[in-house]
Amino acid sequence: MSQRNSAQPKKYVGIYNDMNGGMTDTGKIIRDAWVFDLIPETETCEGWLPQGIDDLWGKVNSEWEKYGFQVSNLPDELREKFMRIQDEAFQRAREAGWDPHRDLEDEH
Repeated sequence: MSQRNSAQPKKYVGIYNDMNGGMTDTGKIIRDAWVFDLIPETETCEGWLPQGIDDLWGKVNSEWEKYGFQVSNLPDELREKFMRIQDEAFQRAREAGWDPHRDLEDEH
């Protein structure tokens, strides 16, 4: 039985259960997908397979490409939505114990 379970693809835990309060590459993909209305803001992607996340990343990347991958190039409405989603994410992550300064220090 354990062999069978180990063969199962690993499913994503969901942005709110992800490490660092969702401040991960996958979390960024999900937040950006919310900005571009590729998925509803209620979709945490919990239980998604890696292929689903990869597909979502491709769609997010295509949207960002339209704006030169620059927040400043987003139309006002999208830029405001982006900032709101990021602000909420930072607050949730900090409440979950994420420290951006510690993560920056770890990189150097």
